[in-house]
Amino acid sequence: MSSTDQQLVERSKTGDYQAFEELVQKYENKVYSVAYRFMGNHADACDLAQEAFIKIYNALPGFRGDSSLMTWIYHITANVCRDELRRRQNKQTYSLDDEFHENLPSILNIVSDEPGPEEEMERQELRLQVQQCLNMLSEDYRLILIMREMQELSYDEIATVLDCSLGTVKSRLSRARNAFKQKMAALVEHSTQKTRQ
Repeated sequence: MSSTDQQLVERSKTGDYQAFEELVQKYENKVYSVAYRFMGNHADACDLAQEAFIKIYNALPGFRGDSSLMTWIYHITANVCRDELRRRQNKQTYSLDDEFHENLPSILNIVSDEPGPEEEMERQELRLQVQQCLNMLSEDYRLILIMREMQELSYDEIATVLDCSLGTVKSRLSRARNAFKQKMAALVEHSTQKTRQ
């Protein structure tokens, strides 16, 4: 943990709201990004990011610095999102036909100078397919893929967040990647068949 983060954490623990606000500003984009990748839409991501920061503030007195601040924040954010997904699964079936088109930030890091309209449409369709495939995965597989492939956490950081061994992280990640590839292949095949009809 950087000395600046440590100072902000210590000040926040004493009730310094300005220090906590600085922590929020520093980590809000990462927290939002995690929430978005779990939920697939802007409104839910904003709500859950806010809820995560409330939990982070309340849990700060117990933060001992055993892991990095970002890993700890990530852990809380992921738990908030997982709890929300569980609540929704208990209430109703999750629809894969939800609209993800509005305010869809880049899911893949695709960079282009200035793509034409057709190229941009293809990229947006690919982003949508990636998000749909993530949504079709089990909660555990989605979580580990988000942590490793999108948030670029190390295996050690993932093991800390999931409270499991490195071997478990590697095997679960391998299974999650295979499941994602299968879902993506099926989705692409379905799209291709639709186009031919």
